[in-house]
Amino acid sequence: MIIGTAGHIDHGKTALVKALTGVDADRLKEEKARGITVDLGYAYAPLPGGGALGFIDVPGHEKLVHNMLAGATGIDFALLAVAADDGPMPQTREHLQILGLLGLARGAVALTKTDRVSAWRLDEAQAEIRALLHATPFASSPIFPLSSVSGAGLGALQAHLAEAAAGLPARIAAGNFRLAVDRCFTLAGTGTVVTGTVFSGEVRVGDRLLLSPSGIPVRVRGIHAQNRPAERGFAGQRCALNLAGAQLEKSAIRRGDWVVAPAAHAPAQRLDVRLKLLDAAPAPLRHWTPLHLHLGAADVMARVVLLQGETLEPGGEALAQLVLDRPVGALRGDRFIVRDQGAKRTVGGGMVLDAQAPARKRRTPQRFAMLAALEQLGPEASLSAALDGAPEGVDLASFALNWNLTREEAEALWRDAPMATAGRTCFVPARWDALRRRVRETLAAEHRASPDTLGPDAGRLRRMAAPELAPATFGAVMGRLLEEKEIARTGSRLHLPGHRLTLAPADRALWQRASPLLSEQPFQPPRVRDLARALNIDEQRMRLLMQRLAAMGEVVAVAHDHYFMPQAVQALEAEARRLAREEQGAIAAAPFRDRIGTGRKLAIQILEFLDRSGVTRRTGEVHRLRENSSAIFIP
Repeated sequence: MIIGTAGHIDHGKTALVKALTGVDADRLKEEKARGITVDLGYAYAPLPGGGALGFIDVPGHEKLVHNMLAGATGIDFALLAVAADDGPMPQTREHLQILGLLGLARGAVALTKTDRVSAWRLDEAQAEIRALLHATPFASSPIFPLSSVSGAGLGALQAHLAEAAAGLPARIAAGNFRLAVDRCFTLAGTGTVVTGTVFSGEVRVGDRLLLSPSGIPVRVRGIHAQNRPAERGFAGQRCALNLAGAQLEKSAIRRGDWVVAPAAHAPAQRLDVRLKLLDAAPAPLRHWTPLHLHLGAADVMARVVLLQGETLEPGGEALAQLVLDRPVGALRGDRFIVRDQGAKRTVGGGMVLDAQAPARKRRTPQRFAMLAALEQLGPEASLSAALDGAPEGVDLASFALNWNLTREEAEALWRDAPMATAGRTCFVPARWDALRRRVRETLAAEHRASPDTLGPDAGRLRRMAAPELAPATFGAVMGRLLEEKEIARTGSRLHLPGHRLTLAPADRALWQRASPLLSEQPFQPPRVRDLARALNIDEQRMRLLMQRLAAMGEVVAVAHDHYFMPQAVQALEAEARRLAREEQGAIAAAPFRDRIGTGRKLAIQILEFLDRSGVTRRTGEVHRLRENSSAIFIP
């Protein structure tokens, strides 16, 4: 069990930890000299039946609440220290509010320094504490009067902590491994060591992990779990990991980072959350208010976007989006605290619902339905609710990441859930049947209206049949329908399997002569006039044939009178996507021209074609991949 201390400065937290463990948690020279705790301290005490209690000693000074918060997340049990002579003080109240916002309900109160007060004052202090706890999750927590100097009362507290540890529900090492880093240091002969609380999963010596949000690969050389050498560590423990890696330097790691399994690496800069504002908040919270966000051991500036209403009154709660100054590690279920812009007081807190929050369409009914689903207590209920409220489907990969499901856990959930899957998107069966029927009916209507055209391309068909679906989702749907032979594809054109267009014998013979010319230089094929000249035929006849072939899906009109073979268009799109990955999403004309070996004018025409096709969009002088864009040619 991990125990976090809390309480006002000079109320005896560090002395209490030392009396319980024999360890002085003040490790810094400054702390020794000033006699106050400045940063987090750690100590351990063995339990009679095996195992250990881990203590995180936090500073109590109002200016060091940010350090207190770095140690408060991930604890199992709160030990609130209140000095008998002072009674509850400002940081007593603030720390208590923080513990409540973090979802903690297990705890006890150590009424310290009882050797300094009379029996009458002792009774009065206990009454003050009971009044303070009355409206909090700790209302029924026991109070232990004690003295860390004389040792009086320590035995009763130690017995209670051992009993609480024995009654703590066993942690299941589910989910991918995540450790919130609260300290990093180097040891001679050992190398880089990070310490923190394990939020989920388990780790073994030799595991290959990532430092998040930086994405630096690391390997676990050694583990100390609960201050003892171990071959593995798991959720609910404090662990020290000895890390190695070719790109790893101590300067690259800071408090607030995470060490995670690769599948849990998802740096987030927008978080959709359930946010509660404290009753004692000085003013309503307004749209775009700057706040300090404390999540895990991180402290980062954020702006709040209220998703419900324009203001949030003290004591109220609402859905909101936090827009962060820099990426952090976060997943659904992580608790957080927010403090005012000057970091002078705690104003609220809550729980992360979606760590992959969208920048647009964040107040739509579908978005609210998804957030309501993510507030469900387990992934099974959440997936069921998400499917019911998402006509556009649920992205399985995003869902599994948000819930931190391992591959095995996710596959078991998909296997048992009543749903239809297309690529990585799932739908309730009724929605899938309606979507499939609508696509076929749309194609049938198009064939009746334009019998001389083979069918629309994927972008046009999506706009006609399912504009609510993202292009990538629609592409996955088309992929499954193609696989099941409910629709067919010729080149870039989609059509019903029985719908065919044919060429007259003379046109077929001409196409057999022309097609090799288009394939000789796939990225720079001859234009219509050049084809007509090379084949010694009338230019208008050549133009009509190419238009007919484009309607059939045999060629693609990239620019006026400039037709490419479908395979060439696929390759050009792949090169554009590859260049975007290499250049942080930007595709400029010059490097694209060099990549495909054409002139600048043609390269620009091809990029403009990709814009029209929905693959990219122009932004200033560059083109950028559209979010969730699908391929021109459905796989």
